[in-house]
Amino acid sequence: MQKNASPTHASLVAVGDSFTEGMSDLLPDGSYRGWADVLAARMAARTPGFRYANLAVRGKLIGQIVAEQVDVAAAMGADVITLVGGLNDTLRPKCDMGRVRGLLEEAVERLAPACRQLVLMRSPGRQGPVLERFRPRMEELFACVDELAARHGALVVDLYGAPSLADPRLWDVDRLHLTAEGHRRVAEAVWQTLGYEPEDPDWHVPPPPTAPPGWVGRRVADVRFTRQHLLPWIGRRLTGRSSGDGRPAKRPELLPYEAVADAGA
Repeated sequence: MQKNASPTHASLVAVGDSFTEGMSDLLPDGSYRGWADVLAARMAARTPGFRYANLAVRGKLIGQIVAEQVDVAAAMGADVITLVGGLNDTLRPKCDMGRVRGLLEEAVERLAPACRQLVLMRSPGRQGPVLERFRPRMEELFACVDELAARHGALVVDLYGAPSLADPRLWDVDRLHLTAEGHRRVAEAVWQTLGYEPEDPDWHVPPPPTAPPGWVGRRVADVRFTRQHLLPWIGRRLTGRSSGDGRPAKRPELLPYEAVADAGA
């Protein structure tokens, strides 16, 4: 990895869904931080005048990302654009993977020429029955990501193959979004992929083992998950609603980003 690579990346635009918006890395004011904010803060700390936009909105499908975010991101002319999308589609009961692949290809074809470096990702996958059910679709999506990256000169961050991000302890109680520590590790992975000096060379290594929760603790967690997260999620699917309906992007304009003290936290 090259040192002092920060001057070559003076701007970042993040495109995607809840993963890139930053759920569930909750801040005291009720907003979400997430890996993209952590990455932007690190880059801003090393590059005067660094600019950052985050167009991601929770719940968005790949078609919505293409329709609502891709052209906006392309017009910003950023040095780096990150694109993560399609996973929400694979988790739907009915999913046309041919359409998902075609839309992802359309997004990459628009974004790659519009930036100095496009970054794609193989999204992380928590261990458990949900992943096993949808694993074939996810792996089909990731194969498409690899092929598009090779064709268009994009970088791929392999989060799916990272043992640390398969650890349930790095996932929030909703079992769909990473904790603050999980997002920190994703930021580190993207940071290194972009060519920066590693700050945590072992980001992919799982946390030290801890005693597993007992039967009662697991059942309480299952009940809370079902009541607070699973049933509302099913309700939205049945009514055609999304958690992101009517929600604006968190940072819709490419503006200077002030470095923060905990950029590497």
